[in-house]
Amino acid sequence: MAEHATIEYATADGNDYPEHERTYVMFTALAKWGTIGVAAILVLMWIFLL
Repeated sequence: MAEHATIEYATADGNDYPEHERTYVMFTALAKWGTIGVAAILVLMWIFLL
């Protein structure tokens, strides 16, 4: 049968909130500029392909 040993969990000693905030700001900036870029490409396609 399987052994039923105690489960050990690895836990972090602290939370790195400044790094979380930098990552979130970078994600939102990339999402914003990515959306603007795709919209610009679609507008250029609309202008030049019609």
